[in-house]
Parts: sequence; C-alpha cells; structure tokens
Amino acid sequence: MITFPNAKINLGLNVLSKREDGYHNIESLFYPIPLEDALEILPTGGDFEFSSTGIALDCVLEDNIVVKAYRLLKEDFLLPNVKIHLHKNIPFGAGLGGGSADAAFTLKMLNAMFELQLSNETLIKYAAKIGADCAFFIENKPVIAEGIGDVLSPFELDMKGHYLLLIKPDVAVPTPKAYKYVIPEIPEISLRDSLRKPLRDWNFEVKNDFEKSVFQQYPSLSNLKRELYNMGALYASMSGSGSSIFGIFEEKPTDNPIFVEHFCFETVL
Repeated sequence: MITFPNAKINLGLNVLSKREDGYHNIESLFYPIPLEDALEILPTGGDFEFSSTGIALDCVLEDNIVVKAYRLLKEDFLLPNVKIHLHKNIPFGAGLGGGSADAAFTLKMLNAMFELQLSNETLIKYAAKIGADCAFFIENKPVIAEGIGDVLSPFELDMKGHYLLLIKPDVAVPTPKAYKYVIPEIPEISLRDSLRKPLRDWNFEVKNDFEKSVFQQYPSLSNLKRELYNMGALYASMSGSGSSIFGIFEEKPTDNPIFVEHFCFETVL
C-alpha cells in the first residue's frame, strides 16, 4: 500500500500564553497543501524494515516518527512486521508538518491494511501521543488549532483558484529557539474573525507571532516575505515557526531569480 502524506501551512499563528507545563497556548489555522512525501508499507515475512530516499533523514531509527507510529499501534494490536519505505520530499525545519504527516498517514495505512477498524476519533488520540499537530493530518481538512495545537475545530475556508508560492530557504529555525523569544499576547480580534475578512485584508490582521523575533535573527526571511509582496501576493507569511515563507496570489506569479537558489514549490490551491 502506498500513500502520499501532504504538508500544511499556517494561516495566522497567535501565541496566546505560556502554560504551567512549559508549553504555549496557540491559535492557528492549519491548511493542507499538495506538497507530498511518498510512503509505502508492505507485509514482510522477515524482520521489520525501514528505508528512505529523497531528502536525507537526520535521526536514528528509534527516533524516526514513522517508526514511532508503527510501534505505537503494534503495542496495542500485536501487528506483524512490515517493510516501510519513505521517500522524503517535504523539507525539514520548514513549519510544514512533514514529519507529523508521515506519522499520521502511517497510522491510517496500518489501520486500513490490518483492518483494525479504528475510528478517526481514535486515530486522532493515537496521533496526539506522537506530536501536537499529528492529529490534524488524520482528517486533513482546514481547522483552527488551539491549546498546544491539539484542540482542533473545523473551519470553512475555500482557497480554490488561488496560487500558492512556497519558499524554503537554506535556513533552519529550531522550534525551541523560536518559542524562547516570542512574546505571548491575546489579539484584539480572534483569528477566526480575521480569517473571515477578504484575503486582501489579512496582511493587517492575520499575523504570525513568531515572525518578529525570527526575522530579527534571520533577516533573509523578512526579505523573502517582502519580495513576495513585491511580486503581487495578496498575503504572505512565514509558516509555523519557520523557516518556509509563502505567498498567496490571485494570478500565477511570474518567475523571479531570487528564488532559484531555494527550494521552491508552486501550486494552485
């Protein structure tokens, strides 16, 4: 069985408060985009196997999030050994949720392959044990994420017909470092209300709270966002805690040499 785990972008990200457990309460809209990895799982009569191609993985086998997802279900359902192959195309350290998507799709594939008959609600609970935003990829629809990113509420948002240009520069923003310098604040207008306004107005209200401190540390990211607006983007933002920057356009954006040196993904939403 083969599937194609997709990435997501954050449309707005408000860091509301710091919690007693050390995490932060946030609100953000997770929106799926068709930038995909490829994930294959096959039964095997031998030992468990995991392999990968594409972007090189930088962790040992036991720390791989796909392997963790498999072993999480194996604990409860005594799953047989399988052979897993991951072709990695979604960049790491980009705020795109690629690893979380791989884990969530692993849970869904194993559920289907071995007829575990787990509901989406149950799969979401398993996914939440792996990572806060893993749960989003079970249903894979636009949601407002609250709490630490694990409280999900459906949100109707139709971006069809708009163009997305996504840039992942050769910059890595460690998530703990991004949270270290962010200043929590409750916005005057909720993200839900801001997103209901015309897309052209989002620049004034739909913010990513990480941008202020991250752009101070990595000015090149601010330059990329500015360049997207110069190209005619209706809205541009950093996704998650970075480092990818995206722009949403009404018409197909023209080629720009500034992006040639970076990972660049363009699609119609």
